[in-house]
Amino acid sequence: MFWTEEKTKQEFKIPDDVVDLVFKLDCKMLPLEHAHALSQAIQSVLDWIETEELAGIHQIHVAESGNGWMRPEDPTNEVLHLSHRTRMSLRVPKQRIEEAKQLTGQTLDIDGYSLTIGEASIKSLSELSPLFSRYVICDVELSEEQFLTSVAEQLQAMDIPVNKMMAGMQHVIKTPDKDIFTRSVMVADLDKEHSVRLQQRGIGPGRHLGCGIFLPQKGIRPVKDTS
Repeated sequence: MFWTEEKTKQEFKIPDDVVDLVFKLDCKMLPLEHAHALSQAIQSVLDWIETEELAGIHQIHVAESGNGWMRPEDPTNEVLHLSHRTRMSLRVPKQRIEEAKQLTGQTLDIDGYSLTIGEASIKSLSELSPLFSRYVICDVELSEEQFLTSVAEQLQAMDIPVNKMMAGMQHVIKTPDKDIFTRSVMVADLDKEHSVRLQQRGIGPGRHLGCGIFLPQKGIRPVKDTS
């Protein structure tokens, strides 16, 4: 008799070589369009973060809707009102964690607004799918289909299967040198390993401006609402 028992599948363990550092904040208001100013302020303390391949700076977001409040869309005349629960996150490789914690206790000037950074906690990447990136840098001339094709090619180059994607809101990040055009994208139907890989590596340039960074998305509807 030849008898082989079915092998027990090993439980997937999220690797800790890339994590999110989540900082408490003491700040009442920030400019709605703060990506460049925040990046420059953080680089004044962490001069390596723009060139560290796996590092990124999440833009600071508050709840986009709730209790009748909607995120403002006029970067010239509107500001973000932060609550005591608002956090700032950096995505960093494991070997940079202690260096990144040097931000704790720093008070940064974000276009005239004072941002004091508190203690940081470590948050592991998620094994969930779908994933959502608010800002992916692309050519303003690309159609939605061409944009998704470009994203698919980048995923395939990382050996990440492409099954379901959806493009969302367009956005322009303003810098002193130029305006940077972006689109949001959701990538769905990923297994755990590929979900973590996409969060670790991201896609496209501009990670120091919050671009190409992926987070778990609870469902399809929030992406469709931004279209």
